[in-house]
Amino acid sequence: MFHVYCAIAYLFIVARVIAPLPIRPRWRFLLAVALLPGALYHFWSRLLFGTMFSAEVPYAIAALLGWTFCSFVLLLVFTVIGEIVAMLQALALRRLSNPPGATARRVTTLVLAFALGGYGFIQAARLPEVHRVPLAVKDLPADLEGFRMVQLTDLHISKLFQRDWVEGVVGRTNALQADLIVVTGDFIDGTVEARRDDVAPLAQLKARHGVIGIPGNHEYYFDYGAWKTALEGLGIRMLTNQHAVVQHGAGQLTVAGIADAVAQRFGYEGPDLNKALEGAPAAAPVVLLAHRPAGAASHAEAGVALQLSGHTHGGMVMGMEPVFGPPNEGYLSRGYRVGGMQLYVSNGTGLWMGFPIRLGVPSEITEFVLTRDR
Repeated sequence: MFHVYCAIAYLFIVARVIAPLPIRPRWRFLLAVALLPGALYHFWSRLLFGTMFSAEVPYAIAALLGWTFCSFVLLLVFTVIGEIVAMLQALALRRLSNPPGATARRVTTLVLAFALGGYGFIQAARLPEVHRVPLAVKDLPADLEGFRMVQLTDLHISKLFQRDWVEGVVGRTNALQADLIVVTGDFIDGTVEARRDDVAPLAQLKARHGVIGIPGNHEYYFDYGAWKTALEGLGIRMLTNQHAVVQHGAGQLTVAGIADAVAQRFGYEGPDLNKALEGAPAAAPVVLLAHRPAGAASHAEAGVALQLSGHTHGGMVMGMEPVFGPPNEGYLSRGYRVGGMQLYVSNGTGLWMGFPIRLGVPSEITEFVLTRDR
């Protein structure tokens, strides 16, 4: 149905924005044709590559399609708002057709949508900055005071976020000289064969206690069994309803990881925190890696001290909390206190190539400095 909705939205924009423009018919036709590839971006991807999550096209085409699709969505939103304003204006003036300024409004809408789409794409595609977060953790052992942990998430390594971008992320991450690096899912978009060269730089991630990861929903879309083997071959310890004990001096930290909620759709075991914590030392605080922030309240009740999540991309565009907040139980971007648990929802290190836009919601490499919650 998603593709049908996009087609209907495209026809709506053609009818309400392009067709009424006071230009020659052939120019209106060319404008409509130029908008079509971006508007139906995901349809072409599914038709040609069997999935809407990884269009295997050259970077320039992926960038162009990503920009035009994001601009198309903005154009749709601006057009709907403009139509409502025009209708109210017409009713106020008792004129039900040709409201004043209609042409200027349509042209402004087109220019603004594509300009903002371009700016948002540039913000989405750039290397993320480091975001430093001090975190007070309940019952943190004295030897873990000042423990530095770096979170990467939602890298979405793809035709849009290729090897050179991954090398940049790895370089910035390693420069932090972290005690531990965690990756909370959605490493990739694409098969192991398609992404093998692009993910290779992840093998260079370095931290005192290594790199721990969990799968996100996108790993399951592209055969998590194959990706688990590939990622572990790069030196990343993948946890799926399992835990690892980090020994730092005389102090211990339990790092648990759960499967993503879509796992069962693909024949894998679903998220199971109880199983993940079986045999964990009772005195060690628990850091939970959960791709989605949903379920945080139950995780807090189970005694988790800190949950690190991603998945939401921070909403991508400032002000989108009413849209993306409810599916994620209201946890969308950065820090929350849930009972006695700290929850951090990263804005994401990368972004899904299907909607590559960031407006007021920057990507991040997140560096946590742990302190005792006194």
